[in-house]
Amino acid sequence: MHRVAISSTGLFIPPEVITNEELVEAYNQYAALENATHAEEIAAGTRAALTNSSVEFIEKASGIKRRYVMEKSGVLDPHRMRPVFKPRPDTEISLMAEIAVKAAQDALAKAGKTAADVDMVICASANMQRAYPAMGVEIQTALGIQGFGFDMNVACSSATFGLEMAYNAVRSGGARAVLMVNPEITSAHLAWKDRDCHFIFGDVCTAVLVERLELAPPGAFEILGTKALTTFSNNIRNNFGFMSRAEDRDPDDRDQLFRQEGRKVFKEVCPMAADHIEQHLAAFSYTPADVRRFWLHQANLSMNQFITRKLLGHDATADEAPVILDEFANTASAGSIIAFHRHQADFKAGDVGVICSFGAGYSIGSAIVKKL
Repeated sequence: MHRVAISSTGLFIPPEVITNEELVEAYNQYAALENATHAEEIAAGTRAALTNSSVEFIEKASGIKRRYVMEKSGVLDPHRMRPVFKPRPDTEISLMAEIAVKAAQDALAKAGKTAADVDMVICASANMQRAYPAMGVEIQTALGIQGFGFDMNVACSSATFGLEMAYNAVRSGGARAVLMVNPEITSAHLAWKDRDCHFIFGDVCTAVLVERLELAPPGAFEILGTKALTTFSNNIRNNFGFMSRAEDRDPDDRDQLFRQEGRKVFKEVCPMAADHIEQHLAAFSYTPADVRRFWLHQANLSMNQFITRKLLGHDATADEAPVILDEFANTASAGSIIAFHRHQADFKAGDVGVICSFGAGYSIGSAIVKKL
């Protein structure tokens, strides 16, 4: 068995930003139009009026202040409330593959590696642009990597589960190096017309280069171990899929987009995630107090505060558990990787950290890493 390291990470940031102020203005215009259209039903009590959103509501509920998106005009159009993406011909690279390639190239450049050093590509994302060919294969080919690629989806835990797959492939000798990429165009599956969640998601792409320790550049992070857990729950769900057409479903049906029972998710997932991390650390004779930094899934500020408080016995500082969701919002599987990418340069040799994500499934994945 080989020792395994994270050699580098890459990040692609979309070109456009939507602030909470812009989002609230667009949503409230939409709500006013809907309420005017259905004024008689609302007056008769057969339909509930839509309630306005506010910046204060969003920031109190989530800690989010802005988000990056691939396209904002359609989202901010109260008559549309979804991005405007133009179909590309099959002869052009797909949008998801394009941003994945950019993040992967960033990771390769930071490690001083080329496509010739990589044997495998994992495209781990909460949503895939199409059923097939696999996005992973398109990304692999666009990068010029010999070997193979594939797709995997475990919702917001896709990246940490992808790390587990990459770690095991390198550890067992199945690959010298693996590029694990997380293209997340969440703006396409967000219900922008739903006040309870219209602010949650943002677009991004991250990439992680995982390779044999002896091949890794100086200053890499050794992966000491990974751990994954799933248990079925309907509290985070999106029913859109290839059978929707055969079921004569309306694409605008509410369950064809992201939806969640937020309070139930908080109550159930937070203790599970804290216990998961503590048990994972114990397997390596560590306690939470031994951890220099926790890079957690970036879904909701209160969730992260709850988890770290349970682990540490006190409110975590920004140094102990950095937050990036105020800038990026929830980027599905990419959040914990963005936190790691942005907040690891100050680590000293021997410092230990935990990358952890949690989400629909329920799914929880973690990786314990040590600075070399």
